[in-house]
Amino acid sequence: MDESVKKKIQLEISKIDTLVEKSSLMLAKCAVQEPDFYDVNAIGSILHSYYNGLESIFNLIYKSFVSTPLSGNMWHSDLFAAMFAETESHPPVLPQELFLSTKQYLGFRHVFRHSYGYELDWERLKPLFNGMVENWNAVRACFLKICQQH
Repeated sequence: MDESVKKKIQLEISKIDTLVEKSSLMLAKCAVQEPDFYDVNAIGSILHSYYNGLESIFNLIYKSFVSTPLSGNMWHSDLFAAMFAETESHPPVLPQELFLSTKQYLGFRHVFRHSYGYELDWERLKPLFNGMVENWNAVRACFLKICQQH
């Protein structure tokens, strides 16, 4: 992987780090009180931003390994699946243990982009929001490992 791609990945990592850090106040608030309509919408935006950040890194990695761009209606899912696939040129970017937990964020991305804010349900968002830091720590470690490879 080219050094310029690694720098772009590191920049995206720092942006997600900032998002996760800034989300800590909302996480703490939700631990002691039920979020209202505005909080739920803010959480939806945070989760959407989180997955968009992951997807930006997925794109950088994918483009560094494969010269053919993804296209079609399912490109988001195809890109996601590519991060867990082993190819002749590289091992999986992310381990299978992260597949289900990370896929939930991809699914939420679709929900968020195709629904109204009042349709967001805290009970469905709660496990995603509460699990975001843990998911990020695991995914982040994989991204950093890729950046350290020669």
